[in-house]
Amino acid sequence: MKNKSIILVYIICAGAFSSCRINPHGDYNDAVDISYTKPDERQIDNNPFNFVEPGKGQLYVGGTQTGEWTRYTINVTKAGTYELGLMHTSNQNGKISISVNGEDATGPLLVPATFVDVDTIAWRQWHHWNYVNPVATIGLRKGLQTITINTVGIGQMNYDFINFNLVK
Repeated sequence: MKNKSIILVYIICAGAFSSCRINPHGDYNDAVDISYTKPDERQIDNNPFNFVEPGKGQLYVGGTQTGEWTRYTINVTKAGTYELGLMHTSNQNGKISISVNGEDATGPLLVPATFVDVDTIAWRQWHHWNYVNPVATIGLRKGLQTITINTVGIGQMNYDFINFNLVK
């Protein structure tokens, strides 16, 4: 059963160098690195080195650099403490922080590398998907909130989605 306590209203993706908007209908202006998962015969996102298999055709923000950020506007229907799960790739050990309504809620968080030495296709190092749960625990009040993933160290990550799990 899906958690109905959080409803994604829209996403505003922006970085130090660019910005975009994705509306609830899936339309977007690509001014940052936005792509989608491509499971096909080239084994881009369905490669044998994934830690977790991504969904087909999932939009993701990619090629992140330190100083860039991705902002989500959500409608919280039940106030409480939430664990956040992050679907990602990380060529190196990256660092993010998560802000709620413009205030840092987590401090720096490690996003573990998905680099796999035995994969000899260099560009595919950015396509080894993993899911970290929880990557953080935050408190949210009822109503509209903004959640921002800030890339604070290293970068070289792709962010597919965040899950919110109400824990108390």
